[in-house]
Amino acid sequence: MALNKKALKEILGKMPYLFLGYILFALGTQLIVHSDLGASPWVVLYIGIVNYTPLSLGQASQICGFAVLFIAYILDTVPGLGSVFSMIFIGIFMDIIDVLGILTVPQSLSGRFALLILGIITVGWGTCFYIKENLGTGPRDALMVALLRKTNKPIWFIRALIEAAVLFIGYLLKGPVGIGTLITAGTLGFSVQSAFKIAGYNAKKAKHLDLIELANLITCKNKEFND
Repeated sequence: MALNKKALKEILGKMPYLFLGYILFALGTQLIVHSDLGASPWVVLYIGIVNYTPLSLGQASQICGFAVLFIAYILDTVPGLGSVFSMIFIGIFMDIIDVLGILTVPQSLSGRFALLILGIITVGWGTCFYIKENLGTGPRDALMVALLRKTNKPIWFIRALIEAAVLFIGYLLKGPVGIGTLITAGTLGFSVQSAFKIAGYNAKKAKHLDLIELANLITCKNKEFND
């Protein structure tokens, strides 16, 4: 089978930005966790799972990511390469940061709030770096898109419903809910939007390649890759 070498080269050229995004996202997540002010809704769930299993934080993230992508697929949303990679590698990088032991909880309250804000900004830029390559959003956004297609409800309603359900389950599992949870829930979207604006990326006009489209692109010579 002949390969579209031009498309393959361009896809490979996107990998450094993709992985930079994953590293930043993982670092930002750990910064928020180490602020000890309460994690974001999804991380509350991950830590809740860690509380009752031998899983690491990254492994809990991977399992939840896989489950979310599977549900999205059942709802007729095919994930992209970036969706699958983010599910795998963000969890790996989160655990690497844990093993390195480079982060500690600040002793002062001001230091903890500074760590929280830094984490939110870092997650925003990490999201921007891997989404702007148009190879697929993260698992959570894939689920959101799938539910939007099926229910025709407003995006704010779907997102709020998902995060409320996740937060509730995480809270029942004794995940860390606090003022940082509210701050993160209220500002993370703004952080991502600000990073998109600075980077000149228009998320509304972006067309992400799913795995089927990517395979067709790489194996068909008569198609060109569009950024």
